[in-house]
Amino acid sequence: MTILERFRLDGRVALVTGGSKGIGKAIAGGFAESGARAVLIAARDASQLAATADELRSRTGVEIRSLAVDLARRESADELAGWALDQCGAVDILINNAGTNHPQELVEITDAVWDRIVELNFTSCMRLARRLAPRMIERRWGRIVHVSSVMALASTTGRGVYSGTKAALIGMTRAHALELGPHGITVNCIAPGPILTDLPMGILTERQKAQFAERTAVKRWGDPDDIVGPALLFASEAGRNLTGSVIVSDGGATCRMFD
Repeated sequence: MTILERFRLDGRVALVTGGSKGIGKAIAGGFAESGARAVLIAARDASQLAATADELRSRTGVEIRSLAVDLARRESADELAGWALDQCGAVDILINNAGTNHPQELVEITDAVWDRIVELNFTSCMRLARRLAPRMIERRWGRIVHVSSVMALASTTGRGVYSGTKAALIGMTRAHALELGPHGITVNCIAPGPILTDLPMGILTERQKAQFAERTAVKRWGDPDDIVGPALLFASEAGRNLTGSVIVSDGGATCRMFD
């Protein structure tokens, strides 16, 4: 097998949450272009999800299936996992990308906000992995990739819940890498920095957007496509010796300690 062939996903089935736009859409498209047999995508917005599935199917010729679910509802993770197994028999690659943020400082945090962010950003990732891992164990091959954030490594005011969930993903990744490694399954994290997606664009002021770009070494925001390479590395044979790892894709933002 050549080094380029190691990056191929021929015959693999991938499930990407938060797959209707942004990072999830970019990863789903990249996997389809890399030879995946089928790519399953999930998100809350049914119409946007269907449009994305149609677009990726038309562009790549790969089987793209979609299910609209809200993973902040606990039962939805089991529903999604069951649907994926019914559709394809097994899922080889799980990309836990769905997430949200609702900035609130400690004294302002409501239980409703806390519960929703923890359920979506953290608990749903565990529940999906828990349902899909047994089939991976049977087949002695699997890839689980959680999309964390540089906010797991450093933070700012009002991001306590978000940073907490993203840091928790890294801890869970390392424990599950030890548990699943003997079965041919790797578990890894990607920690994106400033990426041009709806989530940060919707909660940051123009001044904050400029500050985020300035803090990077490359002086710009990243693009969702910048996350496809790390995801493909973790998902393919090229990354078979990587487990319990975190790839920080932040344009060098976390290199800077002092202005």
